[in-house]
Amino acid sequence: MVSGRPTFPPLKAGLAAAAIAAFAVVLPATPSAAADCSADPAPGVDWTDCDKKIIVLSGSDFSAATLVGTDFTSTDLRDSNLMTANLEKAALVRASLAGSHAEGAKFDRAEAYRTNFSGINAKGATFASSEMQRSNFANAVLVNVDFTKADLARADFAGADINGAKFAFANLARADLTKAKFDTPLDFANAFLLLTRIEGLDLSAATGLVQWQIDMSCGDGNTKLPEGLNPGSSWPCKFD
Repeated sequence: MVSGRPTFPPLKAGLAAAAIAAFAVVLPATPSAAADCSADPAPGVDWTDCDKKIIVLSGSDFSAATLVGTDFTSTDLRDSNLMTANLEKAALVRASLAGSHAEGAKFDRAEAYRTNFSGINAKGATFASSEMQRSNFANAVLVNVDFTKADLARADFAGADINGAKFAFANLARADLTKAKFDTPLDFANAFLLLTRIEGLDLSAATGLVQWQIDMSCGDGNTKLPEGLNPGSSWPCKFD
């Protein structure tokens, strides 16, 4: 007791730090300090976590741009240059990238439900673990594209060049591959092929296919399978 006031032992350094941390203010997440959300589209622009939804950006040059987590929901990106751009975790729901160039781009873990990728050239791009249910890949160039663990349920690949594409662990439920173009092996290791349409396809050189995948898919008498696999007992499938 000093002058009638109680005294307390000083806090140890570790306890003092903990006490300060307990009262720290949690600030809302903001775009990266390097990002400039007010910047115009340009090669190499950094729009990390920026809000760019429901706007027209067709014909823009985003080559080598950093678009990680950018919200492009319902945005018009047609005929844009996205070569080697990083769109990891980007929101592309109902956006249109039709006719764009995206060679070598990264779309890993992107959200692209009902997105229009028709006519896109995405040679060598990666879509690993992306969500692309009901997306349109008609006439797209998807040579050597990595779709590992991607959700491609009900996706349309009519006229798409999928030579060398990797569908390992991908969800292709009800996707339509019947009019896709390829003459090199495709990788279907552990892919989910529930009602996947493979009528008329030559999959004799495909890798990773096993009988349980074939049994749940939809082929026909013109579907060619790797040696040792048999047509599904329910082929051809009946559709409403």
